[in-house]
Amino acid sequence: MDAKPFDKSKLPSRHVTEGYHRAPHRSYYYAMGLEEEHIHRPFVGVVSCWNEAAPCNISLMRQAQAAKAGVDEAGGTPREFCTITVTDGIAMGHQGMKSSLVSREVIADSIELTMRGHCYDALVGVAGCDKSLPGMMMAMLRLNVPSVFMYGGTILPGKFKGRDVTVVDVFEGVGMRTAGRMSDEELHELECVACPSAGSCGGQFTANTMACVSEAIGLAITGSAGAPAPYESRDSYALASGKAVMNLLAQGIRPRDIATREAFENAAVIVAATGGSTNAALHLPAMANEAGIEFDLFDVAEVFKRTPLIADLKPGGKYVAKDVYDIGGVPQILKALLDGGLLNGDCLTVTGRTMRQNIECVKFNEDQKVVYPVSNPISPTGGVVGLKGSLAPEGAIVKVAGMKKLTFKGPARIFDSEEDAFRAVEAREYKEGDVIVIRYEGPKGGPGMREMLSTTAALYGQGMGDKVALITDGRFSGGTRGFCIGHVGPEAAAGGPLGLLKDGDIISIDAEKGTLDLEVDAAELEARRKVWKAPPNPYQSGALRKYAEQVGPARYGAVTHAGAKVEVVCYADI
Repeated sequence: MDAKPFDKSKLPSRHVTEGYHRAPHRSYYYAMGLEEEHIHRPFVGVVSCWNEAAPCNISLMRQAQAAKAGVDEAGGTPREFCTITVTDGIAMGHQGMKSSLVSREVIADSIELTMRGHCYDALVGVAGCDKSLPGMMMAMLRLNVPSVFMYGGTILPGKFKGRDVTVVDVFEGVGMRTAGRMSDEELHELECVACPSAGSCGGQFTANTMACVSEAIGLAITGSAGAPAPYESRDSYALASGKAVMNLLAQGIRPRDIATREAFENAAVIVAATGGSTNAALHLPAMANEAGIEFDLFDVAEVFKRTPLIADLKPGGKYVAKDVYDIGGVPQILKALLDGGLLNGDCLTVTGRTMRQNIECVKFNEDQKVVYPVSNPISPTGGVVGLKGSLAPEGAIVKVAGMKKLTFKGPARIFDSEEDAFRAVEAREYKEGDVIVIRYEGPKGGPGMREMLSTTAALYGQGMGDKVALITDGRFSGGTRGFCIGHVGPEAAAGGPLGLLKDGDIISIDAEKGTLDLEVDAAELEARRKVWKAPPNPYQSGALRKYAEQVGPARYGAVTHAGAKVEVVCYADI
């Protein structure tokens, strides 16, 4: 197609391509094979987190090439670059998980610096692993240049003894092995078949949750999150994403025009309605911070409270992301929510049209049992619940999708690290009815706010997932199920009540009322507070030290800077 001419006089790339004084800069582009015509087009950064760390990322370079072709066809000059990822499935259960949440900030920062340093005018991002999805969307909102996000796609489900399985089944298999409920041979067979293709973890874990968010908040083309990673149909969405970003550039539509307060509420709705990852309650406030919008854990929880659960997805339900694709993809969920009056259909999206316009031709598929209409939900309240109380004055979060019992009361069994807790669980050194507490794993205290999937999966594998509760100032994987409460704030290392607990203290949880309380006399707590001391941070160099010094509370997204509310000059306006 004919390339559309663009006026570069007000675009950031003019600083590196226009005028006689930029001759040295242009010489670099000639060195890379660009012709003069391409040098004077808008420059579009096409970023992916391609790497060989995990299946989540392995297909992203292919999709990035298609996005570049779309940019080129629509009159832009694509400039491809990559950023890092830390893959939770491999980082899980050891010190590597301390790097996971930190990587979200590094991803956002690295994209920002690449865009700033080379004066790119627009951005297309393709992401797979858990933290790369919010990290890329954070960068888009921070830079505020026309941007389109695209998910790299889910993995295909594995097959084990005639049923669909995911990597979470393998984590739970480890617990079954320690309990004598699975043999070494069976576990080996399971690990060999659980992850049969490229793509991100297959249930409604963090990656697929944030993929749904990308469509619901309007930063991704409708339907682009659905196809599994190996399907070449993803390439057509990548091509369309490249074209779409040029349309946004032509119309002057920026991410903050799209990701409004109402759009963030739409995003929170789809998380609760699908029984999504509790990590969304961390990532949505972090994204809102980049747009200068007040939207903290309690705001997210308020949306969760009024949203029914309508998708029967793992880990609490039966189905995986591919099943959603087979019945029509994320637009089916959006259609059900819009028809049920739970979405704001007037929000703008990257298509240049509203949410309502994007899905006006979608017909809800009634011949399936994956997604239900709002009029006939799986449960009247959402799959994720916010908590607050004397043990969590700054809030906490729990996924209740698939749970039958929503209250729990028991004595605290306290551990000061995940490793200590996992060893105790593996050795069955806990009792039915215990509330297992893992503290000093928050954003500062970890540092890095580790996920606890190895521990929670081991409990389920031992058949104790619904017989104990687990509380932490760290996080839980999107694959976690059971009475597992994360993001407790203030965190223990910051002097929160979690740090004052002693073994045997009675903890009361009510996910129906949204409370998390400690049944200890206030005078006793004050006496404990006077002798409490924060443990020293053993990380005194490198990225983990910098993160521990800069990171804020989980309630506000565990972010490391003040965001757009204090912004003086927006990058898009340089």
